[in-house]
Amino acid sequence: MARFLEGKVVAVTGGGGGIGRAVALAAAAQGAKVVVADIGVSMAGEDPTSEVAERVVAEIEKAGGEAIAVADDVSIMEGGQHIVQSALDRWGRIDGVVAVAGILRERMLFNMSEDEWDAVVATHLKGHFTVFRAAAAVMRKQEGGGALIGFTSGAFAGSVAQANYSAAKGGIVSLVRSAAVGLHRYGVTANAIAPVARTRMSANVPSELAENGEPEDIAPMVVYLLSDRAKHVTGQVYTVVGSKIAVWNQPVEVRAMRAEGRWSPEEIATRLDREVGQERMGMIDRLEEIRAAAQSGEKPNA
Repeated sequence: MARFLEGKVVAVTGGGGGIGRAVALAAAAQGAKVVVADIGVSMAGEDPTSEVAERVVAEIEKAGGEAIAVADDVSIMEGGQHIVQSALDRWGRIDGVVAVAGILRERMLFNMSEDEWDAVVATHLKGHFTVFRAAAAVMRKQEGGGALIGFTSGAFAGSVAQANYSAAKGGIVSLVRSAAVGLHRYGVTANAIAPVARTRMSANVPSELAENGEPEDIAPMVVYLLSDRAKHVTGQVYTVVGSKIAVWNQPVEVRAMRAEGRWSPEEIATRLDREVGQERMGMIDRLEEIRAAAQSGEKPNA
């Protein structure tokens, strides 16, 4: 049986550990040549080292695959360009980019510093743009197009103490959808994964409060989206957790109301709840459930 990614060249940012490592190993096992890009920083983005990427390359080579390690900062344009250029210099093409690299700096919004905001948005959101931009410029011209895969999070729907992370992850969803629309005619797909898995970044999430899985659970979906079997799939956000794969809805208007002429605040106040209302925010509902369970001494439902 032919391997899913035979002959393809794939770059994985954040490939030195967690989900990125699992994706890099799975892609190589399915025939891809892999650029393992990681500067091996701490969860807060400190103490860079290239050793983590080199270890994953050694694993791939031991299993008979081909890979190179690259230590670049995805939050700057030169870093994203060099990751893609490394694939071109070694193998002459780039068929897929998987952007997993990320950091966390958790803080309530009213206590968050500018540096905590900037660092997280730069690593996650700009870190997607730098590699997507460099890869898209090549993919649009090469035979076979390519695939861009971003990593978002269910936190894009809101998070208590991660306004920076949630904003970046929401931006990634919009970036992926924009890439899907803009690159469709060139044969380039763009999709996002919202993973739930046990990694450094999920270590502070109580396991009883959410479904959870392992990094290796995420990799098969990424391999599929990188493959020619998924050429028709673009602009989607998929949750992958354990044995479950789910697709998120596309944003659409739900209800509308109209006025004769310009609205007044009084008319809006009179009609809005009755005619348009609001969509329930699941995260707020969930927090209320958790608080109620805590007050009663019960364990919240998973």
